[in-house]
Amino acid sequence: MWLWDYIMEIKHRQAVRRNVRVPLVYIGSGAVALCAIYLIFGCWAQLVCNIIGVLYPAYVSIHAIESSTKQDDTKWLIYWVTFGIFTVIEFFSHIVTNIIPLYWLLKCGFLIWCMLPVENNGSVIIYNKLVRPYFLKHHASVDKIIDDGIRKAGNVLKKE
Repeated sequence: MWLWDYIMEIKHRQAVRRNVRVPLVYIGSGAVALCAIYLIFGCWAQLVCNIIGVLYPAYVSIHAIESSTKQDDTKWLIYWVTFGIFTVIEFFSHIVTNIIPLYWLLKCGFLIWCMLPVENNGSVIIYNKLVRPYFLKHHASVDKIIDDGIRKAGNVLKKE
């Protein structure tokens, strides 16, 4: 009986969709426009922007972890590196975020560009043009500093 009820529910939903006269493109466009207006004027625009920048990528990252291929893992790791660097820069430039009137809308657009489901999205471009060259140039000295810090912390803990 349960399966029959489920099938009837699907048929009912399909009938309701056929009766709706507004195309889904208009509904989607309206939702995007409302979200954009809220990101400009809303009191919790920062929260909405960060939810957009974290929710979908986190969901897809979990799928990437569970998949057997490495390519999607790398793509989403690159996104999270870009997101993390941008978040740290944003933290230290808090004054700028208050001065720019469309900041949260621009940030949301930037994050969407970084997570686009294309091969060369924003995070890949930023990683390959900025992050990777800087990392390759400085990683040896940073690794040495980290190793020294770990060794010194280990010595302090051994003394106690």
